[in-house]
Amino acid sequence: MTGQLIVSISGIRTETLEATAAFTERLAARDVPVSLLVSPRLKGRYRLVDDDATCEWLRGRRAGDDAIVLHGYDQAPVRRRRAEFAVLGTHEADLRLLAADRVLERMGLRTRIFAAPRWNSSPGARQALPGRGFRTDLGLTSMDNLVTGHRLRARVLGIGDGFGTDAWWCRLLIANTVRVARRGGIVRLSVAAKHLDTPVAANALINCVDLALLQGAWPTTYRTVESAAARRAA
Repeated sequence: MTGQLIVSISGIRTETLEATAAFTERLAARDVPVSLLVSPRLKGRYRLVDDDATCEWLRGRRAGDDAIVLHGYDQAPVRRRRAEFAVLGTHEADLRLLAADRVLERMGLRTRIFAAPRWNSSPGARQALPGRGFRTDLGLTSMDNLVTGHRLRARVLGIGDGFGTDAWWCRLLIANTVRVARRGGIVRLSVAAKHLDTPVAANALINCVDLALLQGAWPTTYRTVESAAARRAA
């Protein structure tokens, strides 16, 4: 049974753009597209609207085979130091989704795919998503089609952004990738862009990609989930 391979990158900004672009070129050499997790704001007073180079690069990637995924509004921790959307009620989540959606629309990067920071959406956030036109919610252990209600089980395997970064963690990541790929499952690899200039992390991800491809996994993006939802909505 042939599985799928989905690679995503988060935390893309001025400081990480060069390493991100280099990594995506390594993937392109293997015919592997990328899902790019984008936030309008990040810590350190970063604003996507002020980052022309990153916006232009993202639009260029989107024009090809890559996917854009909304990854929260500002990723600021909320109550009890939980990730941004982890404990929000429906109203507050709706306001943040609206603000983020408007920014991405202004920058030509609007998407109907959502992944909460650290892949953790509260029930209130999940309830708010369809009302803002989102068709896909990507969680830590599943990919939810918000149009049909279908849930596809698959766990994220990552480096950074809530996951480990040490060498032992990278070895575990490789082992888990092989395990999932061998049984024809969906290999969901994720990396925080700030770790891509670390050879251990970048090479571990490339090893995961190569091993998944060797097992026959089909490289794709989160667009495949969103496209299925769009067809049902039409």
